[in-house]
Amino acid sequence: MRGFRQWHLDEVYVKINGELHYLWRAVDQEGEILESYVTKTRDQKAALRFMKKTLKRHGAPNEITTDGLTSYRAAMKELGNTEKQEVGRWANNRVENSHLPFRRRERAMLRFRQMKSLQKFASVHANVHNHFNQERHLIHRQTYKTRRSAALAEWQNLMA
Repeated sequence: MRGFRQWHLDEVYVKINGELHYLWRAVDQEGEILESYVTKTRDQKAALRFMKKTLKRHGAPNEITTDGLTSYRAAMKELGNTEKQEVGRWANNRVENSHLPFRRRERAMLRFRQMKSLQKFASVHANVHNHFNQERHLIHRQTYKTRRSAALAEWQNLMA
């Protein structure tokens, strides 16, 4: 990816057998899910581990948008990225909205039973969602249909 790179980071709670776990997600400026990571805690250590993993895999962004969770600030300080962090009331809506398809699928599956299965599902779900997400509100209908058909044909080749 070239040019301006902006990430949106957020965490969402997920219940596994009645216990709270946290699904950390990184989404880029176009709405593609970059990384999903499951932890039992929502502290600086978990945020730091998630951010290191994401930075290692995707390189450094120009700007990182987060919510007001202080764990992000502490992790950014340790990484030396405090000048890249942006915190705003509605600035993080892109990642908040990326949780919706995950929540719909979670309800259909009747929740999760293990942390390992949640991690595996979250990463696979992100890849499939990124493959088929065409942002149809931004393009002409015929272009959308062509891209959707190409994505489906590519998917069928992968599954064959």
